[in-house]
Amino acid sequence: MAGYYGMAVLVGVALLLTTGQCDVSCRGTDGRAGEAGAPGRDGFPGVKGEKGEPAVMDDGPVDVGVLLRLRGEGGSRGPQGAMGPKGYRGHLGPAGDPGALGRPGPEGKSIGHGGQPSPQQGRSAFSVIRTESSYPSYGQTITFQITVVNTQDDFNAATGHFICRVAGVYYFTFHSVAKVSVCLGIKSDVLTGKLGFCDYNRNTDQVMSGGVVLQLAVGQKVWLESFRDHQRDAETRDNHEKRIIFSGFLLF
Repeated sequence: MAGYYGMAVLVGVALLLTTGQCDVSCRGTDGRAGEAGAPGRDGFPGVKGEKGEPAVMDDGPVDVGVLLRLRGEGGSRGPQGAMGPKGYRGHLGPAGDPGALGRPGPEGKSIGHGGQPSPQQGRSAFSVIRTESSYPSYGQTITFQITVVNTQDDFNAATGHFICRVAGVYYFTFHSVAKVSVCLGIKSDVLTGKLGFCDYNRNTDQVMSGGVVLQLAVGQKVWLESFRDHQRDAETRDNHEKRIIFSGFLLF
């Protein structure tokens, strides 16, 4: 048994001696380089740098391309400025080309007698003046002494009546000048109510006027009358100068 343990010790010593001698001669060959790994993720943004020093302009020509590359980021839009003064008026431009010819209008209608159109038959206008100084009588048609215009004799100055010859829309108006109170009314076959105008005066020249638009048929009449309202009796005996103008004309 003692011999067995002695043999074991000898074998262990032999192994130790053998291992110490193979440190250099017993090394294996180097292995291959490993494959490249996958790219890593982006790092975190760096801290904003400090503001640089102002640029110094060198003598000599300026390279615009360099200035554009050195330009900083655009700032935010500023508030709108105040409106500037109005500029001078520009020169008149040349005349434009003539426009296209318009479409023909609708066919007109004859307003003459017997279906025979005439430039004179479509016209009607008058203007007459009363020059008498006496006060116009109440409720009576006013007559006139001077005829200024009377196309086609549609107005009868002796009777004071306008007689419609051409049917259509007319405008009638009057003007009066007097030193006393005067009331005048426009009368017509087509008026059912009273259309009167008054001016109350005290010894000063005062102008009064009135007017109306009427649609008349052939043969209808229009005239001017004086009527009583709040005038004094003494005013009807006044003989100071007075003027009354009565006018009318066809609109369409």
